[in-house]
Amino acid sequence: MHFDFLDSNLDERWLHLTHPMARQLAFCVGSPNILRSLPADLPITHSFQFHNDSIWREHLDRYWPRLQYLDQHPDELISFLQKLKSTRLGLRFEMFIWFWLLDSSYHAYQLLGHSIQKIDGARTLGELDFLLLNTESNEIEHWEVALKYYLAERDYSLPFWYGLNRSDTLSRKLHHFTQKQFQFADAMERTIQRRFCVLKGQLYLPSPSSSLTLPDWVNPSRRIGHWGHRIPSGTPQYYRLQRHEWICPLMNASSQNAKWWTDGLYKAMTDERYYMYRQPSLLTLQRCK
Repeated sequence: MHFDFLDSNLDERWLHLTHPMARQLAFCVGSPNILRSLPADLPITHSFQFHNDSIWREHLDRYWPRLQYLDQHPDELISFLQKLKSTRLGLRFEMFIWFWLLDSSYHAYQLLGHSIQKIDGARTLGELDFLLLNTESNEIEHWEVALKYYLAERDYSLPFWYGLNRSDTLSRKLHHFTQKQFQFADAMERTIQRRFCVLKGQLYLPSPSSSLTLPDWVNPSRRIGHWGHRIPSGTPQYYRLQRHEWICPLMNASSQNAKWWTDGLYKAMTDERYYMYRQPSLLTLQRCK
């Protein structure tokens, strides 16, 4: 079963922009979370929420004129991103969200703090990504942001979604959010009233797809990719994406049709199909013999 229905009627306006950074910024602001709710079997220590898809559509609507301007005049955005010395995609994503939040004319948030450390004496208790005042609700909000890519295995249940590093699982990440990252009741002498997880990126199902049903907490409004140990044959042809293109591909193909495959994310030449290729382990090769 191919989940074609997941890839229809998606709002992916970032694909209409031309500058790579403007496209990535638009994706970071406008794309929905990869999850639409918390899995029922996740034990909750400190509660938090995901924003509804409609909230991100509204943010993209309001920011679109600014994005179109940055698409033609990107110097300000380029300069801001140059502050980031790390190549980690998660930190790049956080920088894009920070840039948008500083653009206070285009949303209802007042940015109170970023990367706020909570310290008890000589001990660091943790860090908050963003502390915001929602000027429409007049509530103080704590946001934690993450860009993640998880591959489903077995029955698609919570324990079997793995990152590119298999110790990075979706289950572990959600446990970390509820047990650690959302533990604080206040910050910067403000009482926290709402807690939101901004969890974006992409999920991947094994190829060929099975007849298994997706969990109800997976967001069908976000494009789903496929992954596998085999190189797709026939049509379409795939090319390998550069690391920053995992956030959003360049408007035109950044490489030729792939002939020699290495681990990484590949995109179809003709459409928005994505394939995460993972070289098979020795154990997998032995099973195939």
